[in-house]
Amino acid sequence: MDGNPLPVYGTGNNVRDWLYVDDHVDALLAVLERGKLGRRYNIGGDNEVKNIDMVLKICAILDEKIPAERSYKNLISFVQDRPGHDYRYSIDSSRIKDELGWKPSVCLEEGLRKTVQWYIDNQAWWRPLQQRKGVGERLGKRI
Repeated sequence: MDGNPLPVYGTGNNVRDWLYVDDHVDALLAVLERGKLGRRYNIGGDNEVKNIDMVLKICAILDEKIPAERSYKNLISFVQDRPGHDYRYSIDSSRIKDELGWKPSVCLEEGLRKTVQWYIDNQAWWRPLQQRKGVGERLGKRI
């Protein structure tokens, strides 16, 4: 939103499973309330998306909600990937769905729109956090 570069590791083709934060919290509560003691439950959204595609989706939402002179996608810059960075994170969340009846309540697009809107609406809360030491520094690189 500030027009700063949007660094994306490598080519952006690393794949992650994305989940709306409220759905993650609901899954944790389902485990706490209905899960079996000592049992492990993976929490996933069944939304495997490449990082670059996720960044482009966020940019498109910002282009719509807070139009700038140029598209936010023009801020994307590709940076060297972290050493040992996993190409793909994949979650098998079938156990939590089958045993506890949990599933995400929103699709990827809806969750992403809600998240972007939250950041737009709550700038007074999160902007001061940006001033803390270490925020915005790239981690995981050799010194």
